[in-house]
Amino acid sequence: MASNDSDSGAATQDATPVVGLTTYLERAKQGVWDVRAAFLPQQYFDAVTASGAAALLLPPQPSAARAAEAVLDGLDGLILTGGLDVQPELYGAPRHPLTDPARADRDEWELALLAGARERGIPVFGICRGLQLINVALGGTLHQHLPEDLGTERYRIGGGIFAENTVEVAPGTRLAGMLGAGAFGVHSYHHQGVDVLGSGVVVTAVTDDGLIQAFEAPGDEYLVAVQWHPEENAADRRLFLGLVAAASAYRASRSARALTREDVNA
Repeated sequence: MASNDSDSGAATQDATPVVGLTTYLERAKQGVWDVRAAFLPQQYFDAVTASGAAALLLPPQPSAARAAEAVLDGLDGLILTGGLDVQPELYGAPRHPLTDPARADRDEWELALLAGARERGIPVFGICRGLQLINVALGGTLHQHLPEDLGTERYRIGGGIFAENTVEVAPGTRLAGMLGAGAFGVHSYHHQGVDVLGSGVVVTAVTDDGLIQAFEAPGDEYLVAVQWHPEENAADRRLFLGLVAAASAYRASRSARALTREDVNA
């Protein structure tokens, strides 16, 4: 029996994966209003929607663990976005004078989202701060100020201008499957980076000074993180397309599980 237009529309809508993006809570001004607000540069959600998914912004929330459980039930993919520094207290390091003031609400929120997403098998993509937070969650540590530790300002030249760097993508990795192995140009804006790598991930890209620029979980789990800012390159959406493809597969499997439960309960 042929389906009607409304059924077809519902099926199309149901096939669109939903990708959550973490955000800041920052003071923002609009007209007469000067308030704290959820904030994320448009480049992030443009990259998601241009890649075929619906974008859902996820500002820090109280009762992070409980809120994360509720939010994750509606997500098919998760992006941990860039932002201010992860608290060094989370990896047992004294605070460097140039480390950003603590944003405990965002750290707690993103750690809860990451843990819940991995438990469910939701694909996760970390960008810049997102990579650093994942590394800390896995027991790793960070360089708090790269100009001191590596003797270079090459990763954050300041003034809101993204530095251009070249990373070397390792062959045989999920990252190489999306970008190709070998030299790859990136946009950088960070003064911290991975020191000790966390457990359960493998390095997939480095710069010529040895700094880890990307890692991923081996095997079937979709956990990919990069230190650079792919949202800044509108001409190359491959990393977002990869996440959205994984999110679509997760959504299809979630729908199949729901149908199976319905059949069992019928």
